[in-house]
Order: sequence, then structure tokens, then C-alpha cells
Amino acid sequence: MKIDKKHLVNYSIVIPYLMLSVIGLIIVYSTTSTSLIQFGLNPFRSVLNQGLFLVVSLIAITFIYRLKLNFLKNGKVLSAVMVIEMILLMITRFFRPVNGAHGWIVLGPISFQPAEYLKLIMIWFLAYTFSQKQDQIAQEDYQALTQKRWFPRNLEQLKDWRVYALFLILLVAAQPDLGNATIIVLTSIIMYAVSGIAYRWFSSLMIGIVSASALFLGATALIGVDTMAKIPIFGYVAKRFSAFFNPFEDLTDSGHQLANSYYAMSNGGWFGLGLGNSIEKRGYLPEAQTDFVFAIVMEELGLIGSVLILGLVFFLILRILLVGIKAKNPFNSMIALGVGAMMLTQVFVNIGGISGLIPSTGVTFPFLSQGGNSLLVLSVAIGFVLNIDANEKRETIYQEAQANYQAQMEKDYPFGSSNRF
Repeated sequence: MKIDKKHLVNYSIVIPYLMLSVIGLIIVYSTTSTSLIQFGLNPFRSVLNQGLFLVVSLIAITFIYRLKLNFLKNGKVLSAVMVIEMILLMITRFFRPVNGAHGWIVLGPISFQPAEYLKLIMIWFLAYTFSQKQDQIAQEDYQALTQKRWFPRNLEQLKDWRVYALFLILLVAAQPDLGNATIIVLTSIIMYAVSGIAYRWFSSLMIGIVSASALFLGATALIGVDTMAKIPIFGYVAKRFSAFFNPFEDLTDSGHQLANSYYAMSNGGWFGLGLGNSIEKRGYLPEAQTDFVFAIVMEELGLIGSVLILGLVFFLILRILLVGIKAKNPFNSMIALGVGAMMLTQVFVNIGGISGLIPSTGVTFPFLSQGGNSLLVLSVAIGFVLNIDANEKRETIYQEAQANYQAQMEKDYPFGSSNRF
């Protein structure tokens, strides 16, 4: 019995994905057309570029969906991908910084951001690593993942997963790209929590992170942002912390973006000003099409419209998490849960930044923000989840068919027969 995967597509994931992608194209046009017209450019320039990436993304999803999952479980393939990613992250230092960060590789008309792809690669790496240790985790709990040294003394100890993860995260943070680094760290913590260890360790980790963040923000408030700016690694983010503490103190510089985000959300009210009628996108709110796109969504569509879009995003995330919860294979489960965690943390960091709940980190909003790299990474992640879901369904059908066949054989031949399927 052979089941074609095209009959196992999870439309509760595909349909929300397509809806959000189309809404994203509309929002990209709305947030970019005005400024493009002001500069005498084609108002459809940005949306056409985003549309091209959407076509590439759909092709990528189709290709990944047809792949055999053994490809993802191949350690040599994963190792090669990680080495290439490390090289790309180091190469970014030789390219011109964008918004103060060396995060982009620009080759003529082609540009890409390696840190975006690291989010998915880290999920793949941790799922592969943790799934190999399920028997040890069942016996030793968290110690199965932390037996080796953080600082290896020989080549054998370099195989510690924490060494690779920490090195890659530091490469991103050094760009500096604290937004993507934050998402990768939070996603990694969630994946560590779902690896099979006791839940109390996840609670302890989260309490530690929240406490450390509170202490850091408190110390920054006491010593002052100006003092923190003198520290080389914090020079770039000092203005973001200044805006976080009081965006209206310096409306012409550090607080300009966040203050105008507040104005945009306030302008929207319950029902918004109407699609395309945003005031803040007309030169008042910088990066209106990327980091602060949801503020423009709230201004144009209002609280009700933005809540509906958020509801669609959360529905997609919940369906992805459900695939991970139902999956019987540990690798499949952790991939799906990792993808859901990545999207959830990205939404949290973006909304937290534009609302002033956390310092702004420059993270885009999934599907709605302009950015082909972000859309492609999300689409590839969706492709992984759809493939995993189809394989889990097919395996369940095979097992049920075999169980029914054996039950029927035992009923027909109660005194013994061949039970081969």
C-alpha cells in the first residue's frame, strides 16, 4: 500500500500561510508606495520584489515537501550547512554595515542576511542533536545534555553541542544583531525544554533569564545610557535603551522611532484610518515597512483589524505546535516545536519593541514586513513542518492498517497463521 503525499497536505497550515503572505504583499505596497512615488520610482517596486520572493518560497516549499526526511537526519549534510553558515556569518564583517550592523552580504542586486537562516539551521541542529540522546535523557535527565565541558580541553570535547550553539550566537551578536540573537537564544531554550528533560529545568531557566534581564535593565538605568554607550559592544544599542526608558525625552534622535510608533497606534483607534491612509509612514516613522510595520497596520486597520491578523498568525503557530505535539518521532516533534517557537518569539520581540515593552531590536514581523530573506526562511520552515506532518500521518496510516490486518488474521485463523503484512 502506497500513499501519495499530495493527499496528506495540512491545509490548516497552508491556507493561513497563503493568507498571511498575500496580506503581507498588500501591507508592503501600502507602506512603501508613498515613499517610492516621492523619489520618482515605480510604486510597485518593493511589492514586486516581495512577490518574487513569494514565488521562490512556494517553489521551495514544494521541493522540501517532496524530500525524504532522511535527508534532514543526515549528519554530514547538517555539518556542511553549519560550516557554510559559520563562514557566511564571518564574511559579513567585510561588507558595509546596514543600520549600524554588519549583517548583510551584498553581491550586486542580490543581498541576503545569514543570521535569518541561522534561526532555522539552529532548530535543525538542536533537533538532530537532542533526538540522538533520547535514551540518555530518559535515564539521566538534563545531565545527558550537559556532561561535557563548556570550555573543551581536547578535540573530542569540541563535539559538545553547546560549543557550536554559543559560537554561532556570538557571531550574530557581534555584528551586532541582538534581535536575531535574542530570537535564536529564546528558541534554543524552548527546544532544550522540549528535549525530554524535566519541566522544572525550563522553569528555572526562564526565571534566571527574566531575573538577569531585570537586573541588566536596572543597572543600565542606574549607570545611565551615556555611560553604557562608551562600552564598545553596547555602543550601537545604547540609543535603543535610551528610547526604551523615555522615548519622549529625545524626539529628534533616540526616541523618534518609538514615539512615532505610539502616535501611529494611537491614530488607528478601533477601526483605523483605512488601508493606505497612514500618516506616520509619510516620512515620520523610519523603517515603517520593516521593524515597525505592525504600528502602521494598527494605524490603517485599527485595533480590530490588527487583532484579526494577530489571530491568524497565532492560529498558524498553534497548528504548527500541534504537529510537534502529535509527532511520535522525537526529531520530527522537535523540528515542528522549534519552528513554532521561532515564529512565536519573533512576534513577541517585534510587538514588544514597537510597544515599548522591551527595547527595540530591529526584528521584523513575520510575513507582513518587507524582507525577502525573512519570508523565504519562514516558508522553508513551513515546508519542513508540512513534510513532517505528512510523514507522521502516513506512518500512522501504515501502522493502523497493519494492526487491522493482524487483528483480522487472528479472527479468521484463531489457531495460528502467518502474520506477515
